[in-house]
Amino acid sequence: MKLTYILLLVTIIAGAARADDLQHRPRYTLRPGDVLTLKYRYTPELDQTVTVLPDGYVNLNLVGDMMVNNLTLEQAHDLIIQKASEHLVNPELNIVLTQFQQPYVVVAGEVARPGKIDLREDTTAMQAVMLSGGFSEDAKSGQVILFRRINADSAEVRVLNLRKMKKTSDLERDVALQPGDMLYIPRDRIENISRIMKTANLGMYFNPIQP
Repeated sequence: MKLTYILLLVTIIAGAARADDLQHRPRYTLRPGDVLTLKYRYTPELDQTVTVLPDGYVNLNLVGDMMVNNLTLEQAHDLIIQKASEHLVNPELNIVLTQFQQPYVVVAGEVARPGKIDLREDTTAMQAVMLSGGFSEDAKSGQVILFRRINADSAEVRVLNLRKMKKTSDLERDVALQPGDMLYIPRDRIENISRIMKTANLGMYFNPIQP
């Protein structure tokens, strides 16, 4: 009876933790290649379907060019309404994300299959390496470098030690990946790694990327 109560309590706590995680998970933000359909309630002649351009802009009827990269749908909606209100009285707009780019990470360097990995579910750094075919014989698995974009100009740099991931206690060194993360597995040890790096300099690690 006591064991059953403990198991029930653990299940409840785990369920609450998952619900809290979902509640605080970041909302999807727009990125180049996403397709948006805009429908105005009272002015259907302004309706249109647009694709977010590589520079993050969309060209909208009445509003013109507008940056939407890294905005949520709600933020994009509010910004369009704000700009449209300069020409319309109390505009009502519905935005639908009709097509989106699958979130992905990039794994480069000493793995069997370098390239992009679609994030269809929560994925850790070690799982991404395994999905890329695993470490090569020459990989410095104790110095896996994670690049995470802070903004358009800078990326945070973290060094991960994935050399030994065989025991449950070792999993605490693993890291959950976010869309846009880039993992680089070097052949030789890299000295003097900066904590922040200019995104323009990432090409030295990731170009060219094998498909």
